[in-house]
Amino acid sequence: MRHRVAGYKLSRDKDERRALRRILIKQLFEHERIQTTRAKAYAVRGQAERLITLAKRGNAAGDAQMVHARRLAAARLSDADTVKKLFDDLAKRYENRPGGYTRVIKLGPRHGDSADMVILELVED
Repeated sequence: MRHRVAGYKLSRDKDERRALRRILIKQLFEHERIQTTRAKAYAVRGQAERLITLAKRGNAAGDAQMVHARRLAAARLSDADTVKKLFDDLAKRYENRPGGYTRVIKLGPRHGDSADMVILELVED
């Protein structure tokens, strides 16, 4: 039974999953649209939305809380440029939006292995 088991394994061990999620979230914030498999998109979507909410709350809170929020985001992303874009651009873009920052558009099966492909993108506001 899978009671109280959260997240997707993605046929990888713990370290590979963590690295994959960091890379996909970094690319999503950098390019604002990525094409990936459905399982990877759903695995990354919640964490990306949580990071945007963290950035919004950090910007609204003030100086000390903003520094703390930036450090928490940097620990999850491991890229200074992405953290800067997250707090300076994306958090301000979604300032008045209560949630739902990402959209998944289904593309159909991939030719090689019939994996369901999707586009994961940030919603324009």
